[in-house]
Amino acid sequence: MQESKSITVKGMQSTSLQPLFRLFSYARPYWPEFAAGLLFLMISSLSGLALPRLLGQLIDGGKGGSVSPEVARIGWILLGILLLQAVFSFFRVVLFVNVTEKTLATLRQKVYSHLIKMPMSIFLHRRVGELSSRISADITLLQEIFNTTLAELIRQLIVVVGGLVLLMVTSFQLTIFMLLLLPVMMVLAEVFGRFINRYAKQVQDKVALSNTIVEETLQGIFSVKAFVSEFFEIRRYRERTDEMAKLAMQGGKYRGFFNSFVILGIFGTLVAVIWRGATTGVGTGELFSFLLYSVFIANSITGLAEVYTSLQKSIGATSHLFDLLEEPVEALSEETTIAPEHMLEGKISFRQVQFSYPLREETNVLHGISFQVAANQKIAIVGPSGAGKSTIVSLLLRLYDPVKGSIFFDGRNSTAMPLSALRMQIGVVPQDVFLFGGTIGENIGYGKKDATTEEIIEAAKKANAWEFISRFPQGLDTVVGERGIQLSGGQRQRIAIARTVLKAPRILVLDEATSALDAESERQVQDALDKLMEGRTSIVIAHRLATVRKADKILVLDKGRIVEEGTHQELIQVNGGLYKNLSEMQFTH
Repeated sequence: MQESKSITVKGMQSTSLQPLFRLFSYARPYWPEFAAGLLFLMISSLSGLALPRLLGQLIDGGKGGSVSPEVARIGWILLGILLLQAVFSFFRVVLFVNVTEKTLATLRQKVYSHLIKMPMSIFLHRRVGELSSRISADITLLQEIFNTTLAELIRQLIVVVGGLVLLMVTSFQLTIFMLLLLPVMMVLAEVFGRFINRYAKQVQDKVALSNTIVEETLQGIFSVKAFVSEFFEIRRYRERTDEMAKLAMQGGKYRGFFNSFVILGIFGTLVAVIWRGATTGVGTGELFSFLLYSVFIANSITGLAEVYTSLQKSIGATSHLFDLLEEPVEALSEETTIAPEHMLEGKISFRQVQFSYPLREETNVLHGISFQVAANQKIAIVGPSGAGKSTIVSLLLRLYDPVKGSIFFDGRNSTAMPLSALRMQIGVVPQDVFLFGGTIGENIGYGKKDATTEEIIEAAKKANAWEFISRFPQGLDTVVGERGIQLSGGQRQRIAIARTVLKAPRILVLDEATSALDAESERQVQDALDKLMEGRTSIVIAHRLATVRKADKILVLDKGRIVEEGTHQELIQVNGGLYKNLSEMQFTH
């Protein structure tokens, strides 16, 4: 990964073009259209090379002041070439746009699919705003490659190479004279390209950072307003965009210097060529053709400088995208049904599990914990904040794997089970419920993608949610707003429970599912949870001990270790025990 990043910061070397070649592989399914567009482009460009020579012949043929058959023929040929170029240019543009949009749609789908399959460890050090910028700003930047840059590159190269050949035919001596400055210009193009590429990549990085601020502040708009941080965020965004503008302007100076040099060098050469041709007795028509070819070549070399700049920007964006695609993904499978051999009874076994988060490897969150859960058993995990309770949830879902030790389901190592099949049989009701911005019905139906309306209503009734849903004028079609902002905490929680009911998991995990609710909402949610836990292996994580008294077994976690284990009645008898102390603090008021 690091190696590929260092490569792209270099100049226009062969290895730095690899991201672009990889990008073109996404256009492979549309190669017939792409090839047809290239053919139209080449014919149009090659036919354009005939114009200077024909115009020169037209001037020589028209010196007598009358329209000869030869002059008329040349005129008709010129008109035919212009019509041909117009028609072929139309089809080239249409075909290239078609290929571009199809290719970028494929690339967007590929990047999004990769993003959503990446393990949780990646999201610990990659911010959401930056990642979303890659799939929006970076891919949009690549539109230039197929729509404009590639066509211009090919056209300019054809004009330069074909024009040089025709210049040689027109006047070999003048051509050699004109070409003396080209090596100098090519060396300077390489030097300037290094600067342009560096600034283009830095600008893209700043764009990603500024997009991150927008994404995070809009997602957390409640916190922004609650902490009166609007102007703080405005200043932060202003600083990032000012940095981006400053870099872009600095890069613009380099581009300006480059273009100025190219123009000065090329048109200075043209003046010298005219002087040389006039002093060596070259014919008027021949000199006119030579100058037109020279102008064509000069414009094309200037255009190549712009193409070169666009390519450098595109290389930066493409490198970022493909760096992202190099990140590992989880071994997921698109399963709608679970194979019989992967069906779970609900037994769980933690065996000497030790865990630390990837960015904090020196700090263990769990220290060799072991416990057993029987099928259909209800266990509770309690303890102070930071004890490692929620980490156990992440390990059960295999969002992370243990650093040491193993987790077994029905006697099988969790790593030996298909990841999708495992997660399909585990339902989680978290404390901080996330609802999508669609309707209530869509959010409940997320638990079972092919659920009927009757199944969604039944799930809502079991979750004690149908009562308030049916009071809404639109019922299940009520839009919940961004992250469910139009619903109360208790309503969001019951929709999350209905979603889990619809999923019908074999193992149920309740992670502080009632801790943020008022007494009435907690009563309704707890009643729904009690129904949901029937006939399932259930793991209840809670601060409030009132919700875990009926558990078959309670595990008391402290600083990543299980310090006590037993039923409620057993644990409150332990003098000086952590559970007894927590219980006395909560129930003596």
